[in-house]
Amino acid sequence: MSAAPKVTFELCACDGNARTGRLHTARGEVATPAFMPVATKAAVKAIAPEQLDALGYRLVVANAYHLALRPGVEVVEAMGGVARFMGFGGAVLTDSGGFQAMSLGRLCTAQPEGLRFKSPLDGAAVLLTPERAAEIQRRLGADIAMTLDHCAPYPATREQACRSHELTARWAERMAAASRPAGQALFGIVQGSVYPDLRRESLRQITALPFDGFAVGGLAVGEPRAVMLEMAALGADGLPWQRPRYLMGVGTPDDLVAAVGLGFDLFDCVQPTRNARNGSAFTDQGRLSIKQARFARDPRPLDGACRCRCCGSFSRAYLRHLYLSGEILAAQALTEHNLAYYAGLMRAMQAAIASRTWSAFVAARNERLAPASGQQG
Repeated sequence: MSAAPKVTFELCACDGNARTGRLHTARGEVATPAFMPVATKAAVKAIAPEQLDALGYRLVVANAYHLALRPGVEVVEAMGGVARFMGFGGAVLTDSGGFQAMSLGRLCTAQPEGLRFKSPLDGAAVLLTPERAAEIQRRLGADIAMTLDHCAPYPATREQACRSHELTARWAERMAAASRPAGQALFGIVQGSVYPDLRRESLRQITALPFDGFAVGGLAVGEPRAVMLEMAALGADGLPWQRPRYLMGVGTPDDLVAAVGLGFDLFDCVQPTRNARNGSAFTDQGRLSIKQARFARDPRPLDGACRCRCCGSFSRAYLRHLYLSGEILAAQALTEHNLAYYAGLMRAMQAAIASRTWSAFVAARNERLAPASGQQG
């Protein structure tokens, strides 16, 4: 049996630092810049895989750590890999579980050999080494695997940030040396918190290793937006031009536009799905909270420019009623709308870069959103 084709990246056009391209995987082609919906436990909350496909999503993010705990690597492997297990026709990128070292707090300690967790399910001790992270992602059948990294919290002392990026570098070396399927790409992750010199040192260490792509991690964890963008810009400046670049955990529509302008290609964030479950919708006029009383008798769709099923079927008044009544349909409809909005935003950015009209696109978007800035939230 022939090996799966290797994941490759093709740059198609640039306008300044903004880039558009194609990520070729065994499960299809992904146009970039691309937003990846978060499917932590092999499911994007409140939306079915076929709906993701209809919206144009060809790549999602799952979490290797969580899937190893439940249902277990053996189950997913026996079911044909994570994409087949979840019924998704596109490709899957798996995060290794490094972020959980920060998010799980006292349940996790970082040591030179790896991350020691207490399982949040039953309290059992779990050791996640770089070699184990590579094995889990191999058996899950991920198209793109991420190295095991250590994400420092914000704020972090210089000592904490230094230890974080040093662990990340050592673990990256070990994971680069670990075996993986011929068709699986492996991305390295840059850390360093908000310290520019540590970020530069992490860039030097990680880009010296033979990874198929690179990610900038440890941002959007509570630092001011200006600081996040400064560190992201530093990261983009130091990453290889011909490899895919992934800005982890970002972001809002405004952050996505800014980050694409810096030269990033891939993004993931819970913003569209979490906001939907909290009654918020992203629109061409800014963010809209359907909970507000002013929508109680509003017959308009969420966004008159949107062609999603939610906007074609439901009024703002009805969506508000669903949300206040605790109906599951509210989360489903708002999630589909928000992911449609994000997909449309990515397509618009791809088109602007391809036509060399990036600056005009950004200026027009800013002008359109300016009158509604006071309505967001």
